[in-house]
Amino acid sequence: MRRRVILIGLLMLLVGLTIWITNLEWIKEGVYKPFTWGDIMSATISHLEMVVIAELIAISIGVPLGILVTRPGLRRLATPVVGGVGVGQTIPSLAVIAIMAPLLGFGLNSAIVALFIYGLLPIVRNSYAGINNIDSAIVEAARGMGMTRGQIARKIELPLALPVIMTGIRISTVITVGTAELAVLVGGKGLGLITLTGVFSMQPLTILQGAAPTAALAITLGFILERIENSMTSRGLKVKAAMA
Repeated sequence: MRRRVILIGLLMLLVGLTIWITNLEWIKEGVYKPFTWGDIMSATISHLEMVVIAELIAISIGVPLGILVTRPGLRRLATPVVGGVGVGQTIPSLAVIAIMAPLLGFGLNSAIVALFIYGLLPIVRNSYAGINNIDSAIVEAARGMGMTRGQIARKIELPLALPVIMTGIRISTVITVGTAELAVLVGGKGLGLITLTGVFSMQPLTILQGAAPTAALAITLGFILERIENSMTSRGLKVKAAMA
């Protein structure tokens, strides 16, 4: 409850800061004026579009990949696969985005591919850990009841691992929202355009006008995904976690 109050308070602060700066249209900051509400809404929609597309691609590839390396016969691939996708996050986010420009050209595609690479690790890692950490006794009991391997995966393993997988998706989404600020450098659109305009012009209020909505968007998406994660967690697991 306390954490929720803190998040709501922080969100209100960020929104209030954005409203205050945007309404300072009569103040000139050097040769720059604060961006308009239309600019912020357009940038927010573009930012959200990049994040959603990159995350959908990362989920569609990362979740099956993380589950696949838990299967008998493929477990030996777990270390190289998880380590391989982890390379994307060992490289600074700016470098990952910059590398995409000469490979794919400037534009939305480069930004989305870079965001996909940077957000893939938490999804693959949590998908693998969620399945791999299930108590083997549960799986053996299901097998003893005559369930096939496919039935065990669908009815036992996936439901138990789903909260952990959702945690990975939530972490990946929050990371991607922040990284998307840099996508403007390779031709992407979003709130990074406002933030970097402030950086290049050395205008603190303009920087905050882009950074505050970005932080608010990350908090909002993180909160929504956390609610979804909680709704997917069975009552038994919640009671077990509370007793731990």
